[in-house]
Amino acid sequence: MIEEKKPDNVVFNTETQKYDAALKPYATSVGAPVIIPTDTISWKNRSINKINHKASAKYLELKSEYEKMIQEFEYNKLIFNAKFTFEPIIGQVYHLYKRENNESFLSIISPEECNFNFLGSFYLNVDQTWEKTHNLDDKI
Repeated sequence: MIEEKKPDNVVFNTETQKYDAALKPYATSVGAPVIIPTDTISWKNRSINKINHKASAKYLELKSEYEKMIQEFEYNKLIFNAKFTFEPIIGQVYHLYKRENNESFLSIISPEECNFNFLGSFYLNVDQTWEKTHNLDDKI
């Protein structure tokens, strides 16, 4: 049997053997309405700017937290490498000093009561980590 060819102005799908002009994403006749694609470039640009701003803010927040963690680590390393002959009590403030031979030591004596080379005051937290309370530049 010979296949009947449809005219060019008739939209017929030979694979499905159906008329599918209504399913096409484009106009199929001269009298069809003009299809104007939606301009999504401005929406995409706004979205890109928002996500870039969000990612930048999150990065700065994480960077700040990381720097804070590293500083806390360095303080704890400094204290644990210092000499002291007592067991520190949680919740108390201790003072870190440096001797002439550059050896650091921890003391309960405050900077106002002695003439040692003061490095800083530290508070022992419940989780056994040291938190800096103030140093030589701060007012005691």
